[in-house]
Amino acid sequence: MKYFKFQPEGTNNCSVTAYLQTEVEQENGRRKLPGVVICPGGGYEEVSRREGEPAAKPYFGAGFHAFVLEYSVGDKAKDFIPLLQLAAAVAHIRKHADEWFVDGGKIAVCGFSAGGHLAASLGTLYYDDKFLEAAEKEWAWFGSKEKLMECIRPNAMILAYPVILADAYVNEGSLACVSGAGKGSPEYLYFGLDKHVDAKTPPAFLWHTAEDTCVPVENSLYFALALSKEKIPFELHVFPEGSHGMSVCTREVGTGDAYNGRWVEWSIRWLFKMFF
Repeated sequence: MKYFKFQPEGTNNCSVTAYLQTEVEQENGRRKLPGVVICPGGGYEEVSRREGEPAAKPYFGAGFHAFVLEYSVGDKAKDFIPLLQLAAAVAHIRKHADEWFVDGGKIAVCGFSAGGHLAASLGTLYYDDKFLEAAEKEWAWFGSKEKLMECIRPNAMILAYPVILADAYVNEGSLACVSGAGKGSPEYLYFGLDKHVDAKTPPAFLWHTAEDTCVPVENSLYFALALSKEKIPFELHVFPEGSHGMSVCTREVGTGDAYNGRWVEWSIRWLFKMFF
């Protein structure tokens, strides 16, 4: 494994930890492999360590390059800042695809809770005029809106108990943080991501627990319904038991649960199905 940190071009106050496959670890010699960019949760108030490296390990073990994003939170979570950081990370990885042996056409984003909102934001807003206006101000060097969208679009999304909704069943803290606005305002409602799904949204794998009282399961259900209406491929798993924030469901993260932990292997198999 080649392990290092980098700051995506055009960003401040964020970093990405890279876990790259080396030639020794690749069964068929040096070839380009897919990547998974992980966005830990934390309500946009913190970045959870339990949903960072522990989540990177199984994807790396399955033969993917893995990347963990440390993004801005708290007062610095508004004005599209975390989303700009995630978009810049994906663009940075694609820029170095030849050097790092990454398949730039097979990059997934994986997010947990508020990190799931961040990952799903990139999948649903990468072509949104309001977001692109903010991105173009930061990254004029892309030259065109089309080039920018091409560089930042994820090819797939893995969403673990994601924050999605801005009306009913909302996680108010996360939406208030990322929008910087009061509940029910246009700025707040803008971040209801089920309303942004259309034919250009990438495929998604979702999982949730029916007992989640922090981010109700309806967040995943309504997002899956929106994907279904647009004929976007998706896979959804709802486990009957389990609290919020289970991460990869191992003892390492304090939520050992082999039954719910099956989501990890299922998401890996789903990625192989999507990418190969």
